[in-house]
Amino acid sequence: MNNIKVSFSIKDLENLTGIKAHTIRIWEKRYNLLSPDRSDTNIRNYSISSFQKLLNISYLNNNGLKISKIANLKEEEIPIKVREMASRGKVEDHAINALKMSMLNFDQVLFYNTYNNLLEYKSFNQIFYSVFLPLLNEIGLLWQTNTITPAHEHFISVLIKQKILINIERLQSLEPKPVSNTYVLFLPDHEIHDIGLLYLNYELRSKGKHTIFLGESVPMESLTDFFDFFDDITFVSYFTIYPEEENITPYLQQFSDLLLNKENSKLLLLGQKLSNYSENDLPKNISLYNSIENLVKEL
Repeated sequence: MNNIKVSFSIKDLENLTGIKAHTIRIWEKRYNLLSPDRSDTNIRNYSISSFQKLLNISYLNNNGLKISKIANLKEEEIPIKVREMASRGKVEDHAINALKMSMLNFDQVLFYNTYNNLLEYKSFNQIFYSVFLPLLNEIGLLWQTNTITPAHEHFISVLIKQKILINIERLQSLEPKPVSNTYVLFLPDHEIHDIGLLYLNYELRSKGKHTIFLGESVPMESLTDFFDFFDDITFVSYFTIYPEEENITPYLQQFSDLLLNKENSKLLLLGQKLSNYSENDLPKNISLYNSIENLVKEL
């Protein structure tokens, strides 16, 4: 039996759509837009079709259609109106909603169809910045609020990784530029969130850089081996969950002492764990970036 989530609380809907619970209640009462089931204690429960309908209503409302006008549409007219608006308007919002549905239903076909439709309008890197990154940011919040399970997060993350890997594969046969330092991309011990790092590998390869992608949970000591092969090394890492707050400063100091004492070695860092840090807090030869885009601009 498939254990797909088919029932949502009003708090789930608020987290998934960004529409306040108070607003959802008003839309129900004033416009009869949703008809939730109620428990014996009068707690609202919404079906997957109600969730999908609310996503569509939110999309139409965010794109200028008054809620009173939406309420006058027939049930079957709402998704048609969404498709019409998406075809001539901002496709990103519609795509993000479709990918949320894909995640909640573990629907790979919907993911691939949505991605392939986006490719008709956008390049891969445009899709990553305008659709995948906002979606991943939302997923992080949904996971923290228990709206989705780790299984949902892993499902959609793996599908996004597959697209990044396919695009990296297309670049693997390209020789790096003749004058190019080596970029070693790694995640620290216990860190497994590698989508941002994978995408950086794609950007570096597309710019003709020589990269070595090590991936998740790499012991610091093992990185010293690269100095036997390369003279000019830029390490790149992403701190999402680890190191833990109290261990970041000791980790970076140890990294500096062990790996950044050579003239041409440096470390580039990203990740939400570093949001409270400034470059003044960091050892020499460590640079901090608040987004992938900002790092890429300097490459």
